[in-house]
Amino acid sequence: MQIKNQQVILPVLSQKKITLHIKREDLTHPLISGNKYRKLKYNLIEAERQNLKTLVTFGGAYSNHIAAVAYAGKLHGFNTVGVVRGEEIRFTWKDNPTLKLAHEHGMQFMFVSRESYRNKTTIIEGLKKEIEPFYLLPEGGTNDTAVLGCQEILANTDSDYHFITTAVGTGGTISGIINSTSENQYVLGFPALKGSFLKEDIRKFAKKSNWDLQNDYHFGGYGKVSSELIEFINEFKEETKIPLDPIYTGKMIFGLIDMARKDYFKPETKILAIHTGGLQGIHGMNLLLKKKGLPLISV
Repeated sequence: MQIKNQQVILPVLSQKKITLHIKREDLTHPLISGNKYRKLKYNLIEAERQNLKTLVTFGGAYSNHIAAVAYAGKLHGFNTVGVVRGEEIRFTWKDNPTLKLAHEHGMQFMFVSRESYRNKTTIIEGLKKEIEPFYLLPEGGTNDTAVLGCQEILANTDSDYHFITTAVGTGGTISGIINSTSENQYVLGFPALKGSFLKEDIRKFAKKSNWDLQNDYHFGGYGKVSSELIEFINEFKEETKIPLDPIYTGKMIFGLIDMARKDYFKPETKILAIHTGGLQGIHGMNLLLKKKGLPLISV
């Protein structure tokens, strides 16, 4: 699959003599887009090889992973079960655009408290007693098989870029990218959540050391946004025609532009930023923003 690299033209980039392209992985599919397509590709093949008919996974109320698994399951003939964090959502999930969409594509839900959600082993053992044998997809979709799929994000034609950048959630996507980089390339990850544990998670899968994380652009943690970030996402879309999601890619691009402005990159640097999709989550985020009286993300 050949994905288009779209150049971003902005005054600050021209001023700093930096070339920035975005790999439009978000265009692979409306729901199974970006890194979700990559992570699921070989896991679905493995589930079929094991002759398992049900996929079980975990996620939050607005999880891109939940939506992608539901659609992929329907497309490939699997039953799907989503263990959803937040027991209170049990009675209001039909008002949630992500869960409503997942249910329309056949996913059945198991709502658990945030405390119970932390003990996934107990949940999995309980499901083994209640439903048919299943193929387990971890929260966020990251496992060895998913990393293999993410290693296909970079193409041979991408070898001229000095920096490859990506948003980081569970570490699978950046690990696959790291493994497929050329000797002259360096990978920068932009975590969407707070915490130093991510580096250890990435080291479990990454086979090279040409990478680092930029921890200054998470905006307070997973799912946290600000008026500044929303304004940036809207202005960026207006100027480039590229939509960004507020959880992952929006924070990465915000960080990249800020770093360019602060002369982190040398003149003549070529950067390839990976758009990991996740645009379906904008509708859910806008519902939350509206309740808080904050600006909405343009769709």
